[in-house]
Amino acid sequence: MDEHDVVIAGGGPTGLMLAAELRLAGVDVVIVERRATQELEGSRAGGLHARTLEVLDQRGVAGRFVDAGQVAQTQGYAYVPLDISDFPTRFNHGLALWQNEIERILAEWVLDDLDATIVRSCEVIGFAQDEEGVDVDLSDGRTLWAAYLVGCDGGRSSVRKAANIDFVGLDASTSYLIAQVEMAEEPVIGVRAEGGGIGPVDRVNGGGPYGVVLRDPQVEQGDPTLEDLRRALVRAYGTDFGAHSPRWLSRFTDMSRQAETYRRGRVLLAGDAAHVHPPQGGQGLNTGVQDAVNLGWKLAQVVHGTSPEHLLDTYQAERHPVAARVLRNTEAQVALATPDERHQSLRQAMADLLQMDEPRRHIAGMLSALDVRYDLGDGHPVLGRRMPDLDLITADGPTRVFALLHDARPVLVNLGEPGGADLGPWANRVRAIDATSARRWELPVIGEVPAPAAVLVRPDGHVAWAGDLGDPALPAALATWFGPSAVAGDR
Repeated sequence: MDEHDVVIAGGGPTGLMLAAELRLAGVDVVIVERRATQELEGSRAGGLHARTLEVLDQRGVAGRFVDAGQVAQTQGYAYVPLDISDFPTRFNHGLALWQNEIERILAEWVLDDLDATIVRSCEVIGFAQDEEGVDVDLSDGRTLWAAYLVGCDGGRSSVRKAANIDFVGLDASTSYLIAQVEMAEEPVIGVRAEGGGIGPVDRVNGGGPYGVVLRDPQVEQGDPTLEDLRRALVRAYGTDFGAHSPRWLSRFTDMSRQAETYRRGRVLLAGDAAHVHPPQGGQGLNTGVQDAVNLGWKLAQVVHGTSPEHLLDTYQAERHPVAARVLRNTEAQVALATPDERHQSLRQAMADLLQMDEPRRHIAGMLSALDVRYDLGDGHPVLGRRMPDLDLITADGPTRVFALLHDARPVLVNLGEPGGADLGPWANRVRAIDATSARRWELPVIGEVPAPAAVLVRPDGHVAWAGDLGDPALPAALATWFGPSAVAGDR
């Protein structure tokens, strides 16, 4: 029986990002993916939001994605555009990039550069776990052993079902047709008031094939046909534009569900396996990638024996509320997109509100995930938030915060008297650096805050502690997040 530290079910964006985080930490990981190749049918998700670009930048690979996509203001709430160009981030925009390209770039990084292992044309169909590990059953008849199993296998997750984790929420009330199709006539390009619309798959050069998203008049089941698409086009536009030669036809619904728990023993869930919701706001892929970045370093520390197993409970505590908020805001956007005159008035009222600065910043901060704050207690305003990517001056020259996170290790940035940081028993686990930076920091949504004397940054870029180096809360934070002061076989 092959043995691994971690088996990941699913090689989509969430599974690939989790594999990257684990490989950066030296964890032996294998991905089990049902597709024979990374090639993805259809376009699926259409871009990356600001915080996702930041976490990729924290690993030094954001440029690979930016080079392949189109920088754009992609934020929108119920199809009301939201400009985030005034947000304090190096990525005060989104990135238009189809999911098949996102996966291709992730796979090249994870499989080629980081040497992760993937088993293709295969699925996880079940498991049995005990106190030592998990026996993972594959569809090809093999069994793998792992210390942990993570289900990143989508909304119909077999891992979640085998773990008997309830998937609670709202049933579908409406469905949408989605397609990539050629058209004999020039279609009407743009987003419709009730959502959906038509646009070129090639966002740079335009022309066909065209991506189509249209609401169904009722909740439908089963795979759609070209005739279904033509009828939907006629209902919406009065013509089917001579639609022909479909490259991809599918349906999705406004179903909204979340796993009751993200962990059962040695089995965890991330991405769509943990939460599904309507695509309004383009938050699904982005939320899953950010799940992986929150979980990866924690799971690596537990696998290595640096941290106790209960560190994994913080993954549920931090990410479950984030996804619950995504479910709520997508449900609200579906309601706003209801195609009748009363809802049109409500959409207009919401659009008027979002022209005001404070509502715009609040909603845009939520959709971009730049405003996420994990509840780590009281303290400096930056505690629990993403660390701003400050320009720093160090003894080795200029750098920036995100450059310090490329190897996915925590860092203590001392902004006070040089040489004042003594990490003691955590010196092998946490990097300490003396630096100077701006005396006031600007955070998305909440504005400027005074810079602390020092800040402890987790591998996911969130602040674990901020204050003076003599603060007794610092050793407690180090122990909480990066293991007790004495660890057998400390790395």
